[in-house]
Amino acid sequence: MQIQDVDLRMLRIFVAIVECGGLSAAESRLNIGRSTISSHLSDLEVRLGITLCKRGRSGFEVTEAGRVTYQASLELLQQCEAFAATVASSKNELSGRVTIAMIDTLVNDPRCRVAQVIAGLKSRSNSLQFDINVCEAREVETSVVNGRSLVGIGVSRHPLRGLDYFPLHNETNYLYCGKGHPLFDCHPSEINTLLQQAEVITSNYMRDKETRNDALNYQNTAIAYHDEGIAHLILSGAFIGYLPEHYASAWVSKGLIQPILPEKYTYQIPVMLITLKNNSASPLAKALIQEIKRCHRTDS
Repeated sequence: MQIQDVDLRMLRIFVAIVECGGLSAAESRLNIGRSTISSHLSDLEVRLGITLCKRGRSGFEVTEAGRVTYQASLELLQQCEAFAATVASSKNELSGRVTIAMIDTLVNDPRCRVAQVIAGLKSRSNSLQFDINVCEAREVETSVVNGRSLVGIGVSRHPLRGLDYFPLHNETNYLYCGKGHPLFDCHPSEINTLLQQAEVITSNYMRDKETRNDALNYQNTAIAYHDEGIAHLILSGAFIGYLPEHYASAWVSKGLIQPILPEKYTYQIPVMLITLKNNSASPLAKALIQEIKRCHRTDS
């Protein structure tokens, strides 16, 4: 099979479908309608002569042939981008997709300089495409390992083999309760008793559980996958949970949430630049890494 431009477009669409978990979920990422996505997927299946996905009333599922094709598609698309970037570098130009995987809420942290990184790279070249993927902490690492992202910016309790971690700045987290919770404005003598009775929010990756070791009672009655979900639960006044200080500050200033014994229930965790280890990075990846380190230098 000879690869043509139309094949690369269909493969990119297929990759997006797999990573989003279905055709409907891929609409916003691809910015095209579901019927068009379905048509491209069908055309690709005819072109390859295999069924890539099962779709229908029973739900969406990638076939075994689809999983093999997905991995091969990632490798092919990465090679195409590396080729374009290498050719551009021979002309002293930057070209290609700047792909960054990040944990959520960092945009609220003034120490996060991703916006400056984007501006710096954009000023050097108009031949760049930017792809910022906000995801769960472990997915940030996986995205770099699999080559879907040139770099990741996130946290890690258990570093993955094959990745390098460069600290950018520390994130301070406090334990918060919302207005209407028994702990909100309670008498100091009641805090310890109420803390033992409080329902604490659990997150799916618990990026901080081992660090804080707070001996609180996690009852699993409230689970959130991102800081935004934790904030909703805290604001309900029914649960307590940890949030980054920079993210919680807006609600604190409005008197909607407040930290609980901040001198005791607090911890810091490093936000890190995550890159592939022992890999001959493309000129674009090198430029991106250098720009991230340069923009964060004052904080590191």
